[in-house]
Amino acid sequence: MMAKVRTLLALGAIVVCTAGVTGVAYAQAQPQTPKNWSYTLDKNGQRVPKGNRVTNPDGSWREEVRQGNCVTIKERSATGEYKETRQCNPQSPG
Repeated sequence: MMAKVRTLLALGAIVVCTAGVTGVAYAQAQPQTPKNWSYTLDKNGQRVPKGNRVTNPDGSWREEVRQGNCVTIKERSATGEYKETRQCNPQSPG
């Protein structure tokens, strides 16, 4: 009886170890998020397109986000002032 219990415990330990190794291998096989990912998620889980952000040495930055015919320009100065402007141009008739 005791031999059966030891055998079952040994088999259980082997199964647990195999599952752990498989889980680690699966996690390593997951692709990383690309650096040129095109959107971020906001507070509500909605996709918000990323723009081209240029950061200056003084800490200020400027970012342009294009959505269709509209361009949103987000700027933050070195002193912390934030400004956001949006301009939409209608398509030219063609």
